[in-house]
Amino acid sequence: MTIFHGMNTSGSALTANRFKMDVISSNLANAETTRARVDENGDWQPYRRKLVNQESRDGKFDSFLQQAMNRTNTPGTGVRIDSVTEDQTPFKQVFNPDHPDADEDGYVAMPNVDPLKEMINLMSTTRAYEANVTALNASKGMLMKSLEIGR
Repeated sequence: MTIFHGMNTSGSALTANRFKMDVISSNLANAETTRARVDENGDWQPYRRKLVNQESRDGKFDSFLQQAMNRTNTPGTGVRIDSVTEDQTPFKQVFNPDHPDADEDGYVAMPNVDPLKEMINLMSTTRAYEANVTALNASKGMLMKSLEIGR
C-alpha cells in the first residue's frame, strides 16, 4: 500500500460517479425522444434507457473473501466502469394520434425512461460523489499534516 493509495481509490470512484452522472443526464435529456435510431426494417426506435455497470478493479467477491480468510488485509484499489447496457424493459405506449410517430391505432412508443427513477439515481450518485470528495480531502489533509511532522 502506497501513500497515495487512498487518493487513487477515491479518484477512481470520482471518475466512475462522474460517468454515471453523465449517463443519467443523457437518459433525462432523451426522456421524450421517439426517434433515437433506425432499426433493421428502417423504422425509427425510441431512446432506450442506459444502465452503467460498475465493478471493483480487484475482481470479484471471491478474491476479497480469499484475502480476508488469509488475513492479508490488503485494501481495494478502487472501481471501474465495466459496461454500459441498454435497459430492455418495453417502451411506454401513449395514445396520441396527432404525433408524427403514432401507429395506425394512434399509439406512440415512448422511451422507457422514468424521470423519477433517474432523479433518485442522480441523487444517490451525487451523494456517493460527495462522500468520495470528503474522503479525498481527508487523505489530502493527513498527507499535509504528515509533511509538517518533519519541520
